[in-house]
Amino acid sequence: MKGFDKKYRSFPEYILKITKQIWEGKDVNSIAKFYTDDIPVRSPFGVTYGNKPVIDATFATLKEFPNRQLLGEDVIWNGDDEVGYHSSHRILSKGTHLGDGSYGKPTGKDIYYRVIADCACKNNQVYDEWIVRDQGAMVRQLGFSPKEFAQKIIDNEGGIEKASKVFNYNSDMRSDYKPVTVLVDTVGSKYSNILRKIFTDNYDFYDYARASSIYWPGNRIGHGREDVEKFWKSLKEAFSDFKFSIEHVGYLEEENKNPKATIRWFLTANHSKESAEFEKPTNKNIFIMGINHAELSEGDVIREWVLFDEVAIWKQILMK
Repeated sequence: MKGFDKKYRSFPEYILKITKQIWEGKDVNSIAKFYTDDIPVRSPFGVTYGNKPVIDATFATLKEFPNRQLLGEDVIWNGDDEVGYHSSHRILSKGTHLGDGSYGKPTGKDIYYRVIADCACKNNQVYDEWIVRDQGAMVRQLGFSPKEFAQKIIDNEGGIEKASKVFNYNSDMRSDYKPVTVLVDTVGSKYSNILRKIFTDNYDFYDYARASSIYWPGNRIGHGREDVEKFWKSLKEAFSDFKFSIEHVGYLEEENKNPKATIRWFLTANHSKESAEFEKPTNKNIFIMGINHAELSEGDVIREWVLFDEVAIWKQILMK
């Protein structure tokens, strides 16, 4: 790969190995080598700039979860030597809550949760990143509900008047990264069309295989088309006036393997309905940033990983 260290035999290997070196190898300061000095990193809670905040956040997380492992489940990637490379890295993160920090006093509890990180890379460095964590799964295992932990964040930031707003359409999205063109009749266009249909009326979910599986925020798992429909409809039970947009599409079609796609998406909606998950309506406009991975077979989705941050949703509801 042009501009990359020759010890990396492929782009997925680069992503997997630098992640392991930083986290499990405890080589946190190598982030200054692998991340550019001015990199924007966007998460559901906002934007940071430069590799120093990434270094600080990594040290803080390792203080709380010193045995944290990042198990790379998949890297869906695109690109070439001329335009650079883009990865969507799905990680199963596990560790033990052994240190004091943003998640409170150590509980000694073992937890696991998924993370998806989208990274644009050139010349052996990451220069643009989007990251979504299943923080709802994290906090539930540590003894909080997403609502309770969102309130804890608001209180720690000085209350509703001082608490920072989450990422939304007005946040800084400027980037040197230029997305790949999504060709017609590819798995990228197929999965894009499926997601767009979900928020329309009377969608029947027949683009999902009868034996499909879905991995939903909160470490929830569903099997079969009925569970897929139930999870996606849980958003419709709480919100209305949906505006859904696809922000980035990546896909991988390799010989003798099922095609895979990754989509980063935004959803705005009004918290207008009472539901078991998001309680009484506040009529607050809510913004959701999500990243999905999907595997298809014979044109149908057979596995889908959906990631958004429930704590970020609750922070918006509570800051009404």
